[in-house]
Amino acid sequence: MNRDVIIACDFNSAEAVYSFLDKFTDVKPFVKIGMELFYAEGPAIVREIKKRGHKIFLDLKLHDIPTTVKKSMAVLTALDVDIVNLHAAGSSEMMKAALEGLTRPDGTRPLLIAVTQLTSTSEERMQKELLINATMPETVKAYALNAKNSGLDGVVCSPLEAGLVKEACGEDFITVTPGIRFADNDVADQVRVTTPVKAKEIGSTFIVVGRPITAADDPVAAYKRCVKEFV
Repeated sequence: MNRDVIIACDFNSAEAVYSFLDKFTDVKPFVKIGMELFYAEGPAIVREIKKRGHKIFLDLKLHDIPTTVKKSMAVLTALDVDIVNLHAAGSSEMMKAALEGLTRPDGTRPLLIAVTQLTSTSEERMQKELLINATMPETVKAYALNAKNSGLDGVVCSPLEAGLVKEACGEDFITVTPGIRFADNDVADQVRVTTPVKAKEIGSTFIVVGRPITAADDPVAAYKRCVKEFV
């Protein structure tokens, strides 16, 4: 699968996201719609952005009992997005149920990926607060293998673990990596981050980039810089 840059459209209104996307007159970037925008505007925002010609990663991170996740995925698949996700911590039973719900009668479906550990989570927090008594690389690798064995297409992971995931699960297993900053950016609330150039070297399939593009003085130029460095 070809590498691509996904812009995290973490806005709180349709007006804000349309104003941002209208700046891109000569390209239709792949975009991520997360909880903030989806909860503010509902499914209509997904349909409109899709109608405008953008590929969409719907980042809702489902995590519930298998039956609920299966039914929810059956609803989301009708939105015709390109990627959806859930938490790998929900277990293989939940992931298999999600895959079943996501698959349409004709056999088609969006890509389904699982979140391993959030890029805001440090190994110390993971061990002390989540009581996971393993290292971050060991945990991410185990979650990724569980996702692969459940039939999923890939995982969301820190770019620092993308290479490890590829080694464990194969080059065709998708790695979607947030926590991307340009070399001259502040890391903000992320703790496991890297640059587009390094993410390419490590083996990320997709990188998700938010504030370095959305908060830039010239978002289009920042996006094109990111594409140049990563793709």
